[in-house]
Amino acid sequence: MRASDGGRIRAFVTVLGLTVCAVAAAVADAAAGGLVPRSLGPATSAVVTIEKSYAAGTIVIDSGNRTLDLVISGNRVIRYKIGVGRDGFRWSGTVKVGRKTEWPDWRPPSEMKARSPGLPDLVPAGPLNPLGARGIYLYRDNTDTLYRIHGTNEQSTVGGFASSGCFRMSNADVIDLYERVKVGSTVIVK
Repeated sequence: MRASDGGRIRAFVTVLGLTVCAVAAAVADAAAGGLVPRSLGPATSAVVTIEKSYAAGTIVIDSGNRTLDLVISGNRVIRYKIGVGRDGFRWSGTVKVGRKTEWPDWRPPSEMKARSPGLPDLVPAGPLNPLGARGIYLYRDNTDTLYRIHGTNEQSTVGGFASSGCFRMSNADVIDLYERVKVGSTVIVK
């Protein structure tokens, strides 16, 4: 978008006062300032062989190595680079993929809002949303854990210890994973 496009959007906000238009104005301003991601980030996937065999479709997350493996068959996996929880926010266990969403909106959980009171109640889907291009929602006993495998627009956090317990991937990688994984798939977090 050109800066003049942002001006037209801001004028539209003044006339109608709609939240959606305010978000469009923020995106226009961010685009003019170079903040809107211009790419989906790198694709990091590689087919590798692992020591242990799992059922095809299983996701195995190794938080220490910051990798996510999608099992193709037995001990052959597609491995992706991920960002994981920072100190105090890493967890382990077995969960299931409860649902999947393209371009999800983000509602920060109350615990996160307590730590960062300035967070909004809702960040709508789009290029500035911290969940990126896709969200894969993790459930335990049919209950949303509030943890996600998701894309990110902060590419520098992929491969690091940066989240509040979610697993971050480049948008290119999470789009690829999203197309391959099924609701109900087992996710093992180590």
